[in-house]
Amino acid sequence: MSPLRLPRELASGNAVLKVLGALLLLAAVGLVALTENGLLAYRQAAQRHGGDVLDLGRQSGPEAGQHGFMVRVAGPLQVVAPPRDDEFNQSGATPVLTRRVEMFQWREIIVGGQPTYELDWVDHAVDTQQFMHPAGHANPLKLPLEGHRFDASDVQVSGFKLSPALMHALPGAGQLVPDGAALPPNLAASFSVNGNYLTTSEHPDSPRLGDLRVSWDTVPLQEVTIVGRLDGDTLVPATDATDGKGYEVQVGDRPVLDLFPDLPVPPEAVMPRRGAALLLGALGVLALLWTRRQHVSDVLLPLGISALVIGSVAGAMWLGGSSGVSLRWFGVALLGLALAAWPLWRRHGFGLNADKH
Repeated sequence: MSPLRLPRELASGNAVLKVLGALLLLAAVGLVALTENGLLAYRQAAQRHGGDVLDLGRQSGPEAGQHGFMVRVAGPLQVVAPPRDDEFNQSGATPVLTRRVEMFQWREIIVGGQPTYELDWVDHAVDTQQFMHPAGHANPLKLPLEGHRFDASDVQVSGFKLSPALMHALPGAGQLVPDGAALPPNLAASFSVNGNYLTTSEHPDSPRLGDLRVSWDTVPLQEVTIVGRLDGDTLVPATDATDGKGYEVQVGDRPVLDLFPDLPVPPEAVMPRRGAALLLGALGVLALLWTRRQHVSDVLLPLGISALVIGSVAGAMWLGGSSGVSLRWFGVALLGLALAAWPLWRRHGFGLNADKH
């Protein structure tokens, strides 16, 4: 007998289906490769700043399962327990209160190799022995008071506490108006309020050598965006970040890509793209195997082969990038293998069992 020949139109149709199936399968692999490559590039860049960032926005406080992640939060600064300078009995609604102590002293200015001398406020003792002409320009040897920084014990943004490192990075500057009535008696005898300063000058507009003035710098209460690692309910720097900071603090409500401009734009709609890749792959395999379909359950074969191919490609791409993501994709591949094996086992396994009977 001569071999059975398919009609020309049928053979041509099968060829078109095979080409279409191959193109769909290639498109599926390309789509998942582009998606995972974009995620990999984003994650590798994010590792320089401590890792992937959970964008919590204005979420009110941490939730279970977020510990250890880098998070972004935004909102106004809230000082729950303000800082206090106990020595001067001064306090203010600010995350950080910094005492600045200055003395009216001689300082040397050299212009064109020639020194000139003037009295000015300086926040450290100026050693006149280093002057070109120290005679007649003697300064006190040291400041009788020292500057100091006082941190609030509880500062929050949207219910997340800030660690001291993040508080010290808060931008902006202001000055505290000192409360003269709150001064302890021993200091009230020496200091008086002059604008934003406490001074020992008898005539504040005409200070004399050795006079002191004390002021306090503050951080304004404003809306900020914070990125840091969540440790319990507190945002701290990521110590393993290779950028040397492990956090970011900026004024206003700023998106992650504005905070870290070196980050590539991650792919959008990741899960729909992954699902589309699996579906395209299944349609491609179905077209390739169209002439071999025999049972409605054979639809599992294209789905399984698609999952096997897509899962294997994506899992291999994530090797070295993230073992967790890689294992999940290889799990998809194993599930695909099981789905693909079922119709084959049903067809051939059941057939063997039927032959035995």
